[in-house]
Amino acid sequence: MKRVISLIFVLFAFVLSSCSLSDDQPNFYFVPLQVLSAELPESFSLHETYQINVTYVLPNRCVSFEGFDVSPIAETTRDVVPIGSQFDDPGCVDGMAEVEGSFNFICLYSDTYLFRFWTGEDENGEQEYLEIEVPVNQ
Repeated sequence: MKRVISLIFVLFAFVLSSCSLSDDQPNFYFVPLQVLSAELPESFSLHETYQINVTYVLPNRCVSFEGFDVSPIAETTRDVVPIGSQFDDPGCVDGMAEVEGSFNFICLYSDTYLFRFWTGEDENGEQEYLEIEVPVNQ
C-alpha cells in the first residue's frame, strides 16, 4: 500500500513539475478593428431590439474577432469599436479581410441616437469615426 501511495505521489509531483509557467509574457493583445460600414434602420421604436450590422477589417491572419465594444458617451451617443485579439506569431501571414458582424441594440431613450463607429486614426493620431444618427419614433 505504501508503494501505491508513493507511486501516486511521484506521478502527481511529475505532472505538476512538467507544466512550466515561467513564460509570463502575454502571447496576444487586444486591438481595435477598423469599421468600413454599418447598417442601421432609418428609425428606432422605443423599447425595441435591433440588429446592427457592421463591416470591419481584420488586418492580418493573426487577428481574431472578439466582439464589439459599445460604449455610452452620452445618454444617446454610442461609440462602437470592433475588438480583435492580435497573436504574437513571427510566421503570421499578411492579408486583410473584410468581415461582417452584428450586435443587438435596445432603444431605451426617446431622443435621436448618434452612433460613432471607429474608422481609425488620421495622420495626426486623432481618432476618426463614421457617424450615423437614428431618430426614435414618438
